[in-house]
Amino acid sequence: MKTYSPILLFVYNRPEHTRRIIESLRLNPLAAESRLIIYSDAAKTGKDIPAVEEVRHILSGGITGFASVTIVEQTENKGLAQSIISGVSQTLDVHDRVIVLEDDLVVAPYFLQFMNDALETYKDEPRVGHIQACDFTQDTSLPDTFLIKWTGSWGWATWKRAWQHFNPDGKALLAELEERRLTRTFDFNGNYGFTRMLRRQTEGRNNSWAIRWNAGLFLKDMLSLNAGKSLVRNEGFDGSGTNCGSGGLYSSQLWMQPLPVEKIFPVEENKAARKIYEDYYRRTNSFTAKAIRRIRRALRGDFGA
Repeated sequence: MKTYSPILLFVYNRPEHTRRIIESLRLNPLAAESRLIIYSDAAKTGKDIPAVEEVRHILSGGITGFASVTIVEQTENKGLAQSIISGVSQTLDVHDRVIVLEDDLVVAPYFLQFMNDALETYKDEPRVGHIQACDFTQDTSLPDTFLIKWTGSWGWATWKRAWQHFNPDGKALLAELEERRLTRTFDFNGNYGFTRMLRRQTEGRNNSWAIRWNAGLFLKDMLSLNAGKSLVRNEGFDGSGTNCGSGGLYSSQLWMQPLPVEKIFPVEENKAARKIYEDYYRRTNSFTAKAIRRIRRALRGDFGA
């Protein structure tokens, strides 16, 4: 009998987002054959207690439509980074693969099929360490699937063999990037500040697990299999999240049909896809583009991040 990857879902204090991600997962045909493990973080401050309790009330009300549901209620606030690092590590101590989601995402009906197909297809390919199912470039010239040296964190999956390369030491990662003179390449030819994000993590100015995962695989010359049609939409850009401000910069349209997975040969980065990302970041992260977005938000009365 075929078994499917466990699904990890990390939730905190957003009840409506929690409802939406669970419902969208349940609409996947493979949900009924998948184990769902939900990590509910404890409140960081007193003002978060009512929302955290509301989320936990939703979870305790009975979640159906999955092979099994396990709910882990943290007794202390761990924060998203430590929650994901420990949750993924614990799961991969038992299983050889995992699918990871956060509460601000919505998935398409064939998300689980794609992720499981990709995990199985590339399970023995050492150069592929990550599966990413969200595309925010909305560039129609991207192939259905492609390989790239970059890891997105919105609806992703990996294997035990790849997670062993996760390095929580941001300072060591930053030092290696600089010593090998790879920072410009890591930053998509200087068009997005991933190195700056990593440096800020080392300074305690953010606590991103994702930038450390991205840098770790990049330094190991490992690739991500990405979907050219988005099976995930991030709905956290409504001001409700810790790390997501408002705006539609990374919006995506859900692909509602099956997305086939065929193994790509040779196993190397798709240079045309990388150029598309470079161009996207150049368009959206230049000083002028940022200034225009700030003005538009101000005119709407939106003064978020």
